[in-house]
Amino acid sequence: MNLESIRAFCTSLPNVTEDVKWGHDLCFLIGGKMFAVAPLEKSDGQLAFKCTPDKFAELIEVDGIIPAPYMARNNWVMMQRYDALRDAEIRELVRASYEMVLAKLPKRTQAKLDRG
Repeated sequence: MNLESIRAFCTSLPNVTEDVKWGHDLCFLIGGKMFAVAPLEKSDGQLAFKCTPDKFAELIEVDGIIPAPYMARNNWVMMQRYDALRDAEIRELVRASYEMVLAKLPKRTQAKLDRG
């Protein structure tokens, strides 16, 4: 995967918006809440996303995946390179992050998204 394929996948999910935050990070959001972040400039990481506590513990054992700076306490990991996982697994994990963030949104926000 690369930034373009990550962007295409994330924006294919329902009601996803994009925003550039901190001057150089492309953030993918659902209901205004981030579920994935990819740097637009050369960086130590390629993609960060939220995961469950169990998956967090499993993923940080994989070479090329580290706890995401500033967000590890919320179970976010950062892939330092795209080849740390298979493309299908990356898509599955990003979709799971999207679903976790969506599920935590207020019911009113979820209802607005459903009406799209």
